[in-house]
Amino acid sequence: MKTRIFTFFFFFSLIAAAGTLAAKGSADASSASREITVYAYDSFTAEWGPGPELIKRFSERTGYTVNLVSCGDAGQVLSRAVLEKKSPRADVLVGLDNNLIDAARKAGILEAYTPAGAAAVPANLRLADDWLLTPYDWGQFAMIFDTQSGIEPPKSLAELADPRFAKKIILMDPRTSTPGTGFLAWTMAAFGKAWPDYWSRLRPNVLTVAPGWDAGYSLFTSGEAPLVISYTTSPAYHVEFEGTDRYRALIFGEGHVSQIEGLGLAKGAKNPAGAKAFIDFMLTDEAQEVLPLTQFMYPVSASVSLPASYAAAPKAPKTLSIPSGEVTAAVDTVVTILSK
Repeated sequence: MKTRIFTFFFFFSLIAAAGTLAAKGSADASSASREITVYAYDSFTAEWGPGPELIKRFSERTGYTVNLVSCGDAGQVLSRAVLEKKSPRADVLVGLDNNLIDAARKAGILEAYTPAGAAAVPANLRLADDWLLTPYDWGQFAMIFDTQSGIEPPKSLAELADPRFAKKIILMDPRTSTPGTGFLAWTMAAFGKAWPDYWSRLRPNVLTVAPGWDAGYSLFTSGEAPLVISYTTSPAYHVEFEGTDRYRALIFGEGHVSQIEGLGLAKGAKNPAGAKAFIDFMLTDEAQEVLPLTQFMYPVSASVSLPASYAAAPKAPKTLSIPSGEVTAAVDTVVTILSK
């Protein structure tokens, strides 16, 4: 009798334990299904960047928890995703742009997804017909000039290579930084096949090549050099938060190139439903209105009003462009030139 009672309670305990484990496993699975991991660049994830406010709003709207991971600059977002390709850790990749899309497609790290709200994105800002990347903001590259430097600013890209600007320019590494790649694209679009010769003339004027925009722009505002590659919208930041018009975006006669930043669904994402929800969210006005005073880039939504400080952001009348694949193929050449 005791044996039967023991056996009954033993099996009852096993069933109860199994039920508890199953319930816990179900709860863990449910919890995991409400989490997504987003890879982005430093200035997106920083406390002063758009990331914290965006994930707060997204979480409040959807109930998802977001693990926001900084990878350095956008080029490093791409590199990390390639390294993790066989076992992806990210659900969403943020910051891949019009100069990196061909490399991302070739690497096979993204899955095409047409987001809700896609129809409202202007045609000139769409990065691909299959929506491999969804654009969320854009801007024009420009040289930013310190008006208190005591020198006359250059009036063109060509003049930027003049010997009087020796060691007066800060650039970013095109292997890791999208402004670095953007400046390379700009020179290729402006000078055609003669761009390597231009870089050879420009090299003595480059004080340093920073690994990313944060590091390079910080050196500039610290007074290390009077010229830095950034965006036409960068002066708006200084007007908005510092109340100064000391820094000016230079408009050059050769024309300027644009950057369109995008985000995409990681191929093999553990939570594709959550990733798609985040991509959808980034096109809503609730998300888009965060960008002007955190990214200091133009939102892709035409219905979002710009702050008054954007009056300090000039628009280039002439826009240049060059295929993404050509820019990617030129990176090693420009690195070789700079290292001489």
